[in-house]
Amino acid sequence: MAMIASAELQDGGMAGFVTGLVERLGGPGAGLAVALENLFPPIPSEVILPLAGFTASRGDMSLAGAIGWTTLGSVVGALALYYVGVVLGRERVRAIAARLPLIKLEDVDRTEAWFGRHGGKAVFFGRMIPIFRSLISVPAGVERMRVGTFLLYTTLGSLIWNTVFVMAGYTLGANWTAVESYVGTFQNLVIVGCALAVGAFVLVRLKGRRRA
Repeated sequence: MAMIASAELQDGGMAGFVTGLVERLGGPGAGLAVALENLFPPIPSEVILPLAGFTASRGDMSLAGAIGWTTLGSVVGALALYYVGVVLGRERVRAIAARLPLIKLEDVDRTEAWFGRHGGKAVFFGRMIPIFRSLISVPAGVERMRVGTFLLYTTLGSLIWNTVFVMAGYTLGANWTAVESYVGTFQNLVIVGCALAVGAFVLVRLKGRRRA
């Protein structure tokens, strides 16, 4: 395979590790990197997926192969986290929640009820949201969502997400690294939104305790 490294690529850190995998293994390397990204979120999908697309644009792998391998990696990584949730189990989650400050078991009950109604949509859309991409698999396992249903929604959501970013890298060619800044902005917005939601929850609970 022709060497991918160029002036635009980072030579060290996670980006360098991912680049090395794709250089040495091609499509399977991209799939392995995506599977690891599910388990170790510091490995950035905004590097892996556009890089796979760039590699395809150079002819080092097919575009269909880049999308297929990365989607397979997404499903494998998500399935591993699903079984983490299965092992963790509903009762253990409730026991942990009971020990957390400001958390009530009624909150867990409401979350379980919500997931029971919307679990499929949560998994599908969760696969297209930074941070939640990995985390959504754990509650699916805790709630023992049917494996077939989980795999269906995970595959569809991952296929859409991966196709968008692989195609971006394919289209941008040597400028594929530009994708990282846009995804980074989106991820920061998600983090800010989560922080605001947690802050609002804490304030409401503290006010409730004072009134009590």
